[in-house]
Amino acid sequence: MSAAPKLSDDMNIETALKDGHVPSLMMALVHLTGDTSHLEGSRPVYDFFGDGNGGIAPETQAAIRAAVKDAYLAWEAGKPLPPQPSDETIRKMMDFIAGVDIPENYITFLKEELGLGANDTREVKWESPKLKDAAQKMKVLVIGAGMSGILTGIRLQQAGVPFEIIEKNPDFGGTWFENAYPGCRVDNPNHLYSYSFEPNHDWPQHFSTQGVLHGYFKRTAEKYGLRKYVRFETKVEEAVFDEKTSLWNVKVTGKDGKTETLTANAVISAVGQLNQPKLPEIKGRDSFKGPAFHTARWRKDVDLTGKRVAVIGTGATAFQVIPEIAAKVKHLTVFQRSAPWLGPTPDYHADVPAGKKWLLEHLPFYDKWYRFYLFWSMTDGILEAVRVDPTWNQTKESVSPANAMLRELLVMKMKEQVPERPDLIAKVVPDYPFGTKRSVRDNGVYLAALARPNVDLVTDGIEEIVPEGIKTKDGKLHEADVIIYGTGFYASDFLRTFKIVGRSGEELHERWKGDARAYLGMTIPGFPNFFTIYGPNTNIVVNGSIIFFSEASVRYIVNCLKYLAETGAKTMEPKKDVHDAFNAKVDEANKGFAWGLPDAKSWYKNQFGRVSQNWPFRLVDYWNATVKPDPKDFVVS
Repeated sequence: MSAAPKLSDDMNIETALKDGHVPSLMMALVHLTGDTSHLEGSRPVYDFFGDGNGGIAPETQAAIRAAVKDAYLAWEAGKPLPPQPSDETIRKMMDFIAGVDIPENYITFLKEELGLGANDTREVKWESPKLKDAAQKMKVLVIGAGMSGILTGIRLQQAGVPFEIIEKNPDFGGTWFENAYPGCRVDNPNHLYSYSFEPNHDWPQHFSTQGVLHGYFKRTAEKYGLRKYVRFETKVEEAVFDEKTSLWNVKVTGKDGKTETLTANAVISAVGQLNQPKLPEIKGRDSFKGPAFHTARWRKDVDLTGKRVAVIGTGATAFQVIPEIAAKVKHLTVFQRSAPWLGPTPDYHADVPAGKKWLLEHLPFYDKWYRFYLFWSMTDGILEAVRVDPTWNQTKESVSPANAMLRELLVMKMKEQVPERPDLIAKVVPDYPFGTKRSVRDNGVYLAALARPNVDLVTDGIEEIVPEGIKTKDGKLHEADVIIYGTGFYASDFLRTFKIVGRSGEELHERWKGDARAYLGMTIPGFPNFFTIYGPNTNIVVNGSIIFFSEASVRYIVNCLKYLAETGAKTMEPKKDVHDAFNAKVDEANKGFAWGLPDAKSWYKNQFGRVSQNWPFRLVDYWNATVKPDPKDFVVS
């Protein structure tokens, strides 16, 4: 690492260190000095409701900051860094910052995620003449230029494989381009919700808004020169596999309405799940006389100021919209079918302190360990709290003693926010176990909005929509000037925007019949060289960022293409028995979590009641399964 940058006049080291995450500062201190003595003391003990510093005593925190200051200033003055810590020391550091003894089978996975080296460990390198030649003879079509499509383009470019990206929108970004409703923001900390190889140390807030995230993904795409590979405002109509040529014929329609058929050796779907808005089947829905729209198709031409507004739904999007509009409307009526769990997150709308930004950018290895801390604390640690304990009989409200304890703490936090409104608490405390649905990030603004005098929370079921507003089953008419639907997406109807025809003329959606399945969420028997990212059973409820899954999936897919290049084979597809056994294992495992209970209701389940969304194992298990394809799992021809 090069010499330290000189501190600016408005940022001294003491000021910066006040904003630092102390356990990460302790890891940086090891890199600065080589001294591991402070790792022999008590480890951080993290609290779900704590400040993230793991209960480290104030006097210890002060001592660590002082030691980091001295070490940093010595480095700034020219003292070289000691050699990289040994593998044994790195392991000790990982256990320390995690606050637990990390199981041995996580170590290789977590070392890659930690990424202490200067290079991207997942960078694709097809270096042999044979691979380079084979790469040039391939053509890959990627559908979608959102987060996963951008990532796929970067890796294919590194491999030297010719490709095109087909994107229906006029710009990069996918979900973060389309969802532009008020309050739209990520529910993962930004320093984790970003590509592992493209950190951003200048996030304005801990949980960034839609525009900031769209900017990040667009800048990343531009940095890697992807624009020249993309056909924007072009829609994929169908993809048909030709058994005679072993190629895919993909019909696309451009902005001008002209249709063209493109050919490719492989097709990679990166269309995502949360971009096809779903409107509820409510009697009279089209009879309403005023503006009515879904949050994902926000109408900026509709001014809500002084209007009577109805919001149907209290899921993630409505939860973000409601606090943004409550103060400007004349009256807001919120229609709730089931309440979301609110996860206390005091910094949900908070700016990242200037000192923390400086530390992330300049203090050696601080950024690596801070991201590692976030990764570990938000991944498999909380998974056990939503696992069903078969000896626990209180499955109506909790699934285990740990789940019941978490419930009590969450309810306590909610009551603290609106102590004068027991009537509101009675409505907003969920009647299902934590983990049944994805919780939302809560810094108090949601319940404060619901408690406003111009806001009503209605829990009676909706009977019908009429020209004047919404009638509930108790016979009451709730008059409205505008209706906003926060009613989710066609998440379980995977790849619904285009037709996919595989071997023997079989159409994929006819195969699935509403019950989508894939091997590792990516490959399907009878559909050679067709891959999906964010496919069936690759979603997460409590453990981690979807970007982790995308990075793992893209590596696997590119390694499938590498296998074809190495062997000279034309196609590969998973064996049916491998595919079926995998899905049976997934289905059985999902039954063991809160979201898989028979009476659990959420968008994680499809129309048949099967959990088609969620990965029910640990992140390390997905990482291990996707490092590279096992040829024994595939029919190769």
